[in-house]
Amino acid sequence: MSAPTTPLEAGPAAPAPVRRPGATRQMLRSPLGVVVVVVVLWFSAAFLVLPNLSLLQTTFAPEGRLTLTAFDRLLSSERALRSLRNSVLLAATLAVTVNVVGIFIVLVTGWFRVRARRVLWLGFATTFIYGGIVLAAGYSFIYGRYGFVTNALARSWPDLDRDWFSGFVAVVLVMTFATTTNHMLFLSAALASIDHQSIEAARLMGASTATILRRIVLPALRPMVFAVTVLTFLTGLGALTAPLVLGGEDFQTVAPMILTFARSTSSRDVAALLAVLLGLATIALLAVMNRVERGGTYFAVAKVAVPIAPQAFQTRWGAVVVQVLAWALWAVYVFPVLCAVVFSFVDARAIMSGSIGAEDLTLEHWTTVLTSADALGPFVVSVVYSGLASLVVVFGLVLVARSLSRWRGWLSSVIEYVLHIPWILPTILIALGLVMTYDEPRLLVVGQVLTGTVVLLGVAYVVVKIPFTLRLLKAAFAAVPDELEDAARILGAGQLTTVRRVVLPLIAPTMAAVTALNFTSLLDDYDAAVFLYHPLFEPLGIAIKQSTEGEANVQSMGITFVYTVLLMLVQGLVLWLVYGRGSTGARRRG
Repeated sequence: MSAPTTPLEAGPAAPAPVRRPGATRQMLRSPLGVVVVVVVLWFSAAFLVLPNLSLLQTTFAPEGRLTLTAFDRLLSSERALRSLRNSVLLAATLAVTVNVVGIFIVLVTGWFRVRARRVLWLGFATTFIYGGIVLAAGYSFIYGRYGFVTNALARSWPDLDRDWFSGFVAVVLVMTFATTTNHMLFLSAALASIDHQSIEAARLMGASTATILRRIVLPALRPMVFAVTVLTFLTGLGALTAPLVLGGEDFQTVAPMILTFARSTSSRDVAALLAVLLGLATIALLAVMNRVERGGTYFAVAKVAVPIAPQAFQTRWGAVVVQVLAWALWAVYVFPVLCAVVFSFVDARAIMSGSIGAEDLTLEHWTTVLTSADALGPFVVSVVYSGLASLVVVFGLVLVARSLSRWRGWLSSVIEYVLHIPWILPTILIALGLVMTYDEPRLLVVGQVLTGTVVLLGVAYVVVKIPFTLRLLKAAFAAVPDELEDAARILGAGQLTTVRRVVLPLIAPTMAAVTALNFTSLLDDYDAAVFLYHPLFEPLGIAIKQSTEGEANVQSMGITFVYTVLLMLVQGLVLWLVYGRGSTGARRRG
């Protein structure tokens, strides 16, 4: 549920590469090309290929010979089978509920003429800064067993079941309102690309607003709806934080079950098998999506389209119904965010009582977090991990992206496919493969044992961000005119000098944006951290998850809400720096 990075989130792809004869030979003759190939092949073998092969070996050949005992153990485990059924049920349900909510909010903010559309959009966009383990913990503190709303209701209904907000329904509700980000990003863009002239032409022919919506707008959005549906299905299939925090004993999905089995060496083969099945499902669904996209029918728009204009309602009752539903959804999205901000200044005992007064306001939580090393530690650890991983993956891939763009041959194609392995595998599978591979000395890492060290979590963060970073850097390099590099070479500049003095300044904005987006998406990570973190360096996601466990941790509510507000501030600032400043500057220049 964390701001997952998906192929759609990678923005515009680079132009399709055209293979050049002799490109591989030229790459291997260049010192820069040789260094890139050697480093990429070592890193890929050590952290992309070997962990997955080790995972397969642990599952199907634990003693060096092929065996299917893991399947037998899986089929005999009622918990494991129930988790598989629950994951499929959750994914299928989210494919419907997220689309219903997501399409509605896109139409409300981009198609219908409603009041305060900008305010509505900002409310629906809170998922950009409030997600993952932070969101699951927030809902738990508000609606869970010891949450504020539950405590307030219990004052009037003492016999209230305190676990009323748990299980399948709770997980579906939380994930429905947390995973409409793709709709806000990409379905809104698809809607904005529809030519207003075609809509006006249909209107002149007598078509009503409802007919235009049904016959023109929604069919034009169909390819993007299908893409976000598949991604939503994958999100539900691999969901970890929401089922773990809110699922309770009765509704556990595959990802939490993998975590449970992986903690015991005797059941790691079952955990590995579940992870492999999850990975195969991901690969299959992405393959289906790509196949349908290649063979599907797409609706063309005008080369110079007139921007779409908000459409008025044909009936007053229609306007009222849509407005009421829109603002009700807006309240659902905004309420947890407001609660997080307010509760960070409220005494935990008042939250437990379900009643807050002016006398309950306090700065104690903020003082504790900002002055106590123990309280601030998880936030600092996450900032350091996220910052280092974001810088390493961006600067490490600059020369790789440059080489892949410059020498487009069969070797560069193989390297690019290998570097996209993390895109088709769930984070849980990647983390489990790393932890099971490096629990013994490996020659590829100079005979070191990495499991249980501070290094392996950083490696995992770099690995999961490679495809997203590589795709955007390749697109940035493709936009650099060849004439500039030719001029630099004519003036005697070497390859590294050309990259440093000519190319890097041109792609620096893209590098900065990718670094910032990677940083914010890793800050509250839980999926990889829960497998790989060092006990003495506890990251923020782990600290937040532990604060949701039991009544004994109620006092940590306030501190967790301070973490939440800090995360929202950081992520909001980064999004403004990446997107907001450019658009603001453009409006001013206009």
